[in-house]
Amino acid sequence: MSGEVKNQERLSGVLLHVTSLPSYGGIGDFGPAAYAFIDFLAAAKQRMWQVLPLSPTGYGSSPYSALSAFAGNPLLISLETLVGDGWLAGERIAGLPGHDGPADFEAAFRLKLPLIEEAAGNFLDHAPDDKRAKFNRFCEHNSSWLQDYAMFNVLRRMHDYASWHEWPAEYARREGDALGKLLSDRGRELAIEQVVQFFFNEQWCALRGYCAARKIRIMGDVAIFVNYDSADVWTHPEMFELDEDLRPVRVSGVPPDYFSVTGQRWGNPLYKWGLLKERGFDWWVARIRRSLTLYDVIRLDHFRGFEAFWSIPADEETAINGQWIKAPGHELFQRLKEVFGELPFVAEDLGLITPEVDELREHFGMPGMRILQFGFSDRGAHLYLPHRYVPNTVVYTGTHDNNTTLGWWRDNVSDVERTNAQTYLQKINHDEDIVWAMIRAAARSVANLCVFPLQDVLHLGSEARMNTPSAGAGNWSWRYGSNAVHPDFASQLAELMVMTDRDGWEKPTEGGEAGKPVEEASKRAELGANV
Repeated sequence: MSGEVKNQERLSGVLLHVTSLPSYGGIGDFGPAAYAFIDFLAAAKQRMWQVLPLSPTGYGSSPYSALSAFAGNPLLISLETLVGDGWLAGERIAGLPGHDGPADFEAAFRLKLPLIEEAAGNFLDHAPDDKRAKFNRFCEHNSSWLQDYAMFNVLRRMHDYASWHEWPAEYARREGDALGKLLSDRGRELAIEQVVQFFFNEQWCALRGYCAARKIRIMGDVAIFVNYDSADVWTHPEMFELDEDLRPVRVSGVPPDYFSVTGQRWGNPLYKWGLLKERGFDWWVARIRRSLTLYDVIRLDHFRGFEAFWSIPADEETAINGQWIKAPGHELFQRLKEVFGELPFVAEDLGLITPEVDELREHFGMPGMRILQFGFSDRGAHLYLPHRYVPNTVVYTGTHDNNTTLGWWRDNVSDVERTNAQTYLQKINHDEDIVWAMIRAAARSVANLCVFPLQDVLHLGSEARMNTPSAGAGNWSWRYGSNAVHPDFASQLAELMVMTDRDGWEKPTEGGEAGKPVEEASKRAELGANV
């Protein structure tokens, strides 16, 4: 993102998680629906696709509760593509849940995942030499995490998906004899897990290359903390604040100004930042390196935690009794800059933001975020409105944690917000008018990047909300209908992009270079296909 900031390039994008695509099999994936969506983005002159984390998910199917910070979610693999590649017979995927309706994670886990594993077994048995060599290269390039993740997944199945700290001690503590026996006794299962990750990587890189050929970048999420029940904590317990029984001593949490009653979003074990610093932040370097094979731009979720985080004793029942702990954000990002050069990061700087957090973000040139829905309550909220923006900003009408704009207008705004929004935007005679008014306000702003959730582009209400924080059920399952993305939406967005200089227009080449082919798209596609 830093390159766009320096060049003052204006662009626009759409927020849509992969699971929300109307793919065959009951859950969005990397198959034909994804390519059709990219075609829609190109027609709408959108040059960014933002996705949520692509990690394998645990309980609740939240992409922010990952079983690994490095692995990909197997359920995003397209069965149709596996059939096309020859790893499954077409009749094997008949009768699965269809393209429409909410994502059914349970059915996908029960019906789709075994077919993906069957395809992986076929690959092991029948892959030609060139494909096997490519798989071996993938395993070599990802050796720092791949085998540990495969063991973690096999052990989870062996122990009925219990959290790793509930496994027999020889497995929970990664004793050498036990892991050696696992490698010898379960070798084929472990190899299948690695092939599944290879399938994920191949399909995603092909999709990323398709985006690159259309000059569409991909922005993905990286959360600061990792889930306790994850391959990361199991593999590297020494990096986290765990007691002698391998349970968290302290956990990260929501600061007390957000506390209401109980049940706040907290529970991830804390890093031993001092140890990470001593090691040159090698784990974070590896994590960002892996992320850069998946995304062009990385959104850092809960960015404030890189400057200071709210630490709660693990035995506390609420998030009240904690304390702020300083984090080595400057040292971490300086190390990442030494390794990767300009940092392609966007900082999710919402909520309680101190001058120190702003200084950290600005020091490394990271754009911050502004949410239009937050801007209408009182004068203090005006920093979320366009007249307060600077170019180094990413503006959203709303995010995956907000209601859709139409749902917000119908179901959530106060009388004060309703009046203020109409004063600032325009008179809203029909509820649907608020959607395009907000989209126009974001596009016309000086923010270099504006992002619209697809639900807003489609003018959908509360029924299409992706996530309600702290809600126990019903999250993450929204999918758009097979025929919902009408060409008229693309035309309307494209016209707005032209008028707000977000369409990527370039002055026609003159002189001796006129008429020669432009190689940039093909180079981007080649790079995307070979990461």
